[in-house]
Amino acid sequence: MKTLPDIKSSFSQLIAAPSISALEAEQDMSNKAVIELLHTWFSDLGMQCQSVPVANTRNKHNLVASFGQGQGGLLLAGHTDTVPFDEGRWNQNPFLLTEKDNRWYGLGTCDMKGFFALVLEALKELPMDKFQRPLHILASADEETTMNGAKAFAAAKSIAPDYAIIGEPTSLKPVYMHKGHLTQGIRVTGRSGHSSDPAKGLNAIEIMHQVTGQLLKLKQHLADNYREDAFSVPYPTMNFGHVHGGDAANRICGCCDLHIDLRPIPSLALADLELMVANYLAPICSQYPGAISIAPLYPGSEPFADKKDGSWTQLVAKLSDAQPEVVNYATEAPYISQLGCQTLVLGPGSIEQAHQPNEFLDLSYITRTKALLKELIYHACIK
Repeated sequence: MKTLPDIKSSFSQLIAAPSISALEAEQDMSNKAVIELLHTWFSDLGMQCQSVPVANTRNKHNLVASFGQGQGGLLLAGHTDTVPFDEGRWNQNPFLLTEKDNRWYGLGTCDMKGFFALVLEALKELPMDKFQRPLHILASADEETTMNGAKAFAAAKSIAPDYAIIGEPTSLKPVYMHKGHLTQGIRVTGRSGHSSDPAKGLNAIEIMHQVTGQLLKLKQHLADNYREDAFSVPYPTMNFGHVHGGDAANRICGCCDLHIDLRPIPSLALADLELMVANYLAPICSQYPGAISIAPLYPGSEPFADKKDGSWTQLVAKLSDAQPEVVNYATEAPYISQLGCQTLVLGPGSIEQAHQPNEFLDLSYITRTKALLKELIYHACIK
């Protein structure tokens, strides 16, 4: 085996390789530097590594590293990208690993490039020549925006593991279910004119008033007819997050925009939710032909559910000494689970640190995560 970096060095190198994902081209970055680091390290461990370009991205790649032959085994998955950072709100360089108060600060320490460094550390101490079943590692692209990396990997079905762990920050508690996420932009295009003669225009704000009325009916329908009591908010939610229309009090409003956020539970697919929005607005669309458009603001994420009482969930709960949980944020789990594997989200650090200035990983997670990963790999690949 070639000389591999120690844990602090691997963290430092990953954090020093910017890999921001953003929908805006001027902020978006390639993840090439991170992929190259991981390719080198996992290849040096003796794993077979393949870098795969991801369609519909700006020079992004997935990395798949595998050791062992045949079906089954374990997939350890994570994303290589981070969100943008808030300029001026960090107390230190976000791309320089900084140790302070038993914490490692840096963009991606917690969410979630640091996970790969911990996987590397665990594998250094395992007898890989004793593997009975394969181990796979997925380092995906664009989780923070489109999830195109995980979607492409799932569609390719290049592996068929029995089990999967997605290393998002869950405080090392196994997560077996989460809500989805859908955003919609609704635009009403009216006809502007002088406010002194309303009949000569078509007021987009007045039509949007009807739109919001229908959406509130849908909001109530979702609360009344869909329920999963495991969630702290046990029904699908709808939030009116942004509305803008008009430019002056004495002009008939010619255009009005509304942005809504919907969080479906696992019994409600995004396509069905989109159809519900369209159906509830259909009467207004008929009354004002061509005036209303509905479009996603950015790609959504499906809800996810595995079995709380499944064998993998119960084993991971026992090994982590933590009860299975549900969360309200979205992950790549619904796409990874399409491979047919029992899937959980579990990783070091707190979700409270994700997407925040001065993101950090508490150093108490280093030893605990390494030990847990060794146990999981042993049970899935060696035992």
